[in-house]
Amino acid sequence: MAIHPVPHARQAEPAPAVDGPWRDPSLSPEARVADLAARMTLEEKAAQLYGVWVGADADGDGVAPHQNDMVDPVDFEELTTRGLGQLTRPFGTAPVDPGVGAVALARAQADIVEAGRFGIPAVAHEECLAGFTAWGATAYPVPLAWGAAWDPELVAEMARRIGADMRSVGVHQGLAPVLDVVRDLRWGRVEETIGEDPYLVATIATAYVRGLESSGIVATLKHFAGYSASAGARNLAPVRAGGREMADVILPPFEMAVREGGARSVMHSYAEIDGVPAAADPALLTGLLRDTWGFTGTVVADYFGIGFLETLHKVAADRPDAARLALTAGVDVELPTVRSYGDALVAAVREGAVSEELVDRALYRVLLQKCELGLLDPDRTVLPAVLEGVDPDRARGTVDLDPPQNRALARLLAERSCVLLANPEGALPLSGAGRIAVVGPRADDPLAMLGCYSFPSHVGVQHPEAPMGIAVPTLLEALREEFPGAGVDYAQGCDVDGTDASGIGAATALAAGADVCVAVLGDRAGLFGRGTSGEGCDAADLTLPGLQAELLDALLATGTPVVLVLLTGRTYALGGRADRLAGCVQAFFPGEEGGSALAGVLSGRVNPSGRLPIGVPVGSGGQPWTYLQPPLGRVNGVSNLDPTPLYPFGHGLSYTSFAWEPGPDVPAELPTDGSTDLELTVRNTGDREGAEVVQLYVHDPVAQTTRPESRLIGYARVPLAAGESRRVRFRFHADLASFTGIGGHRIVEPGELELRFAASSDHSDVRHTVRLRLTGPERTVDHRRHMVCATSVEPVPAEAVRSA
Repeated sequence: MAIHPVPHARQAEPAPAVDGPWRDPSLSPEARVADLAARMTLEEKAAQLYGVWVGADADGDGVAPHQNDMVDPVDFEELTTRGLGQLTRPFGTAPVDPGVGAVALARAQADIVEAGRFGIPAVAHEECLAGFTAWGATAYPVPLAWGAAWDPELVAEMARRIGADMRSVGVHQGLAPVLDVVRDLRWGRVEETIGEDPYLVATIATAYVRGLESSGIVATLKHFAGYSASAGARNLAPVRAGGREMADVILPPFEMAVREGGARSVMHSYAEIDGVPAAADPALLTGLLRDTWGFTGTVVADYFGIGFLETLHKVAADRPDAARLALTAGVDVELPTVRSYGDALVAAVREGAVSEELVDRALYRVLLQKCELGLLDPDRTVLPAVLEGVDPDRARGTVDLDPPQNRALARLLAERSCVLLANPEGALPLSGAGRIAVVGPRADDPLAMLGCYSFPSHVGVQHPEAPMGIAVPTLLEALREEFPGAGVDYAQGCDVDGTDASGIGAATALAAGADVCVAVLGDRAGLFGRGTSGEGCDAADLTLPGLQAELLDALLATGTPVVLVLLTGRTYALGGRADRLAGCVQAFFPGEEGGSALAGVLSGRVNPSGRLPIGVPVGSGGQPWTYLQPPLGRVNGVSNLDPTPLYPFGHGLSYTSFAWEPGPDVPAELPTDGSTDLELTVRNTGDREGAEVVQLYVHDPVAQTTRPESRLIGYARVPLAAGESRRVRFRFHADLASFTGIGGHRIVEPGELELRFAASSDHSDVRHTVRLRLTGPERTVDHRRHMVCATSVEPVPAEAVRSA
């Protein structure tokens, strides 16, 4: 284990002098940090390794699990005399006007600077999973919607704007994105993930990281690792994933975000994998993350995760023991507030129970990051420029975290994330005439658009006295605006959950008298059992919550055409009802502009281009299941259960049509270290503009370990005007076919491959197949392999189209 050589504090000696080379910005960060660390007492070192959560509620679970058990009272003024590593969620704990919050944060930073000998500000961190989790900030679509958009560049732009808003009020670090790959749809946090495929998750998350980091915010990858593979889809349940599942499915998104994205922080998972909690696993947090992948940033604890080693996992005897395990594993910062890394750690070091070298190692990483952020510079400022000279009493309303350009971007991402699942007889787009019955518990609730980490759902619901802070039009409101010439009437029918059926009769009567019924069903996002989707809101099965399935059956029985709109955090089993629908649109908590986006899809103003990031099951059983199953995991005649999804990963329809034309032939053979270009031309054969999503899958017919039927290795979103053609080029490298072989190492194996251009992961949607043989020796590859299939989309010259 490599320990950075930082001199120890000596208890018997007076505190070293404050001034020194560390104040000189012309020196290297490494030299400055080494000098500063040598001047710190043990108490001052430890103080840089924890956060403080000012305003956290110790009376209930609030916004974190077991919060009431894990939050100790702290004397902020006394504590900050030692310095402070982090300030936890100054904007994301209670509703606060952004301008007032920025001034309050600046005051807190000034107090920290004034109190400590070295005058070093804290790193202020916030959640930013679906936008900056602050009152009045833009609520963007949730990550599952990012996956449905298949548009990394748009996600990167969203992240850049989120980061700029955070920086504008004095925040330094964002706790996002989530890189967990969906393994079981019943898991409550599916909405926070990007999808069920590691390549889609990796590329979208890496784009988010690049965008956030480009704005100067430290991106924090979570949850490292295995969290989404919990047994029974229960939050915080043990993970029993094998080495190959970890290597080939769970870890690649983190690997790409570190190597390609430049993430500067990683948050450990709550999970235990084969009996070892992630927070106490040096092989994961040091051996793999740092020694192999070369990560040089900070590892931060998931909230209370260090304490959980003692209270939940039972691998630590007490707080000092939990600190020892976490520091040994490589956890640098305790979040959200001090428990194990404070006085308990200091005493344990002095008693010889914990090596001070472990403290020094974490301190070096923390101070190096503070140096990169400019927090060690003598000319730093703690108040954002926009608030310089503003009277604190007049700061209210001076900062706009939801400007028009944010809302426009939120709407564009929402539009591109809507998935048209079915349109069997062309009922969509709606005509906009006659009587439209809008029915369902999600039609007229602004929170139907928001995931559990959007501020109104995450914190605002605990403060009903406070306004929402942002405008979130409901789908009912948006439909009335979209169809001014139609009669749009509404009935709720039933609640999201619960057993009250008294409203179903009125809803069916409304539908029976209408020309078309728009049924708006789905989830309510919440925390720890207060919702049907979200952290700690796991599902026993995949039946629509409450009486919503019964409501849908009653609507279908009226004979009125029913268009189903799903506003959810996961997909639900539709069973035989799907065949009776006039149309079906899936949206994953599409954010503050989701109502307008969905209304545009229903009217035809928006041509849907979203594709499923997770499959839609037929029945509520058969879980867990993803399209990455090996042959024995698929329907095979030896079981009466068929887990084949109703709509597969990658599926999505459009209001126009596309033709795919294969490009030039490629060589029949390719070395196991070789690459080749694959081309095809996509043409919009309809009468309106639209976007096709070209997906490239690899099929390995025979391999030394069982392989999925197909696996995504590349994709491109191709926007096309009516009649337009574009050439799509993929650079395939043999590394993209690598997998974990029988010996436990990642290999590229010689042999036959099929590269499939497809409209979804289902074999019936394959449009073109390229067969080639990999030749030469079996290659062992590592983290330096090619992980990304580079793509380009180019216009086809008009003369080429005419000649074709």
